[in-house]
Amino acid sequence: MPNLLALDWGTSRLRAALLDASGTVRVQQDDGPGIQSVAERGGFTPVFVALCADIESRAARLGLEPPAHTLVCGMAGSRQGWAEAPYCPCPADAPALAAQVHWLQAGRMAIVPGVCSGLDTAAPDVMRGEEVQVLGAAQRAGVANGTFVLPGTHSKWVQLHRGRIGGFATYMTGEFYGLLAQHSLLARMLDTSAPHDPVAFDAGLAHARQAGSVLHAAFATRTRSLLQAQTDAAAASYLSGVLIGEELRANLAHLSAAAEPPAVHLVGEAALVARYAQALTSFGVPTVRHGHEATWAGLHALAQHLWPDQ
Repeated sequence: MPNLLALDWGTSRLRAALLDASGTVRVQQDDGPGIQSVAERGGFTPVFVALCADIESRAARLGLEPPAHTLVCGMAGSRQGWAEAPYCPCPADAPALAAQVHWLQAGRMAIVPGVCSGLDTAAPDVMRGEEVQVLGAAQRAGVANGTFVLPGTHSKWVQLHRGRIGGFATYMTGEFYGLLAQHSLLARMLDTSAPHDPVAFDAGLAHARQAGSVLHAAFATRTRSLLQAQTDAAAASYLSGVLIGEELRANLAHLSAAAEPPAVHLVGEAALVARYAQALTSFGVPTVRHGHEATWAGLHALAQHLWPDQ
């Protein structure tokens, strides 16, 4: 394959990489504007043109050919993004996603569709960008089955079976943390900039496993500080443990009950992945960690289906 320009265009940030024929990252840009701020810069096309000029200039200095194709994933394909790419229903794999891309330039530039599940249930679910990360992480790990967790504002728990995304569930863990930390009674005492306190975090995890109600456990963030069971600086870590613990409690009954629980694959930012790894370890579940390289691996794999003869 010729060089590929791979874009992960999310709500708050644009990340881009020039991938060579083997999928190796040769040039990378991590601090572009997300879709929320693109309108202030005159729209998606000017931002993309400026990005291309920067990537191609840097590639030329390395003696690399400019990209022949561009593949975009993430919220750029949402209704508020560059162009809406329809959702691909589960079960979904790389060929299914490639067959439903939205072409911005026929044969040259496309947006990867999102994935939807549970359309016939009371709680349908959707995701954009995470499907690429899961397929990329699975390819890099050499697995076709497993549980993949993508922590974040809206955490995703994805089930992969025989290389296909069979279903997934979204948890608003990060958003709930932000709401409680900024707009609740707890906001008066929480210092969200305080260093992570693993002991307080473990205490929150333990409470989440035993309390049976996240509403009750969350209030203990305040009472523990009032009664000097923890310092105010540790309160944010405790609340984080409570909310992540609730997320895990809802998902891990079948895994932690196994004699040898299968490893959960964690994909995302290193700091948050480390926190989830600590939480899963406390639940007796091993983990495998993946960074943003999973996105580039997933986009490279999809490109091979879109341009198989090049």
